[in-house]
Amino acid sequence: MKKLKTLPQLARIVNREQNKRRTVVLANGGFDLIHAGHIRYLEAAKKRGDILVVALNSDASVRKLKGRGRPILPEQERAGILAALGCVDYVTIFAEPNVEKILLALKPDVHAKGSDYTKYSVPERDTVLSYGGRIAIAGGPKIRSTSDTIPRILRRIACSSPRTRA
Repeated sequence: MKKLKTLPQLARIVNREQNKRRTVVLANGGFDLIHAGHIRYLEAAKKRGDILVVALNSDASVRKLKGRGRPILPEQERAGILAALGCVDYVTIFAEPNVEKILLALKPDVHAKGSDYTKYSVPERDTVLSYGGRIAIAGGPKIRSTSDTIPRILRRIACSSPRTRA
């Protein structure tokens, strides 16, 4: 995967791009079971700049955030799916509870968060503002989530099971 980079690799790339006066945007999340809301978020984030870097929660951090049984897909598969999207320029995987370390290492021009946040509720807000970055809310209204999709899938499977139709 050419788009998957370590944090030191990305720091060099971001520095080079910013020296060319390109705007770097950072988006982040678990991206477990990619759905239309994820795509809207990432495409809207990309529109905020020239280069879109996606910081992907590691398997361990998704488990801490979402609980037992998550993620559904392992981090390397999630990273591969993200890397296959045309709007995504680079992907990195992180294990911390938030992206402050990545923000401080890369200092992206824009930190894009989904519409479940406001410019004032973004957890890393102070970090972004400390180096002169901007916060953007991207992706439109939140109408999908993986956490809501999983029970829907399980209900549909249960309803279509041959044992339940007998």
